[in-house]
Amino acid sequence: MTRLNGKEVTINCELIETVEETPDTVIVLTTGKKIIVKESRQTVKNLVKSYKRECSSADPVE
Repeated sequence: MTRLNGKEVTINCELIETVEETPDTVIVLTTGKKIIVKESRQTVKNLVKSYKRECSSADPVE
């Protein structure tokens, strides 16, 4: 994700509670922390879905 100041940040998608566009995209974590990003709500959703697909298709570690 990209913060409004242009700095990139990685967010643990397991901690995302809600994503709202107000009009900025606000990600609220289960910890109560809020992160405002440049990406749209739909982009955040697509990135989370892509990550979860990637995790579920990964080979188990032996």
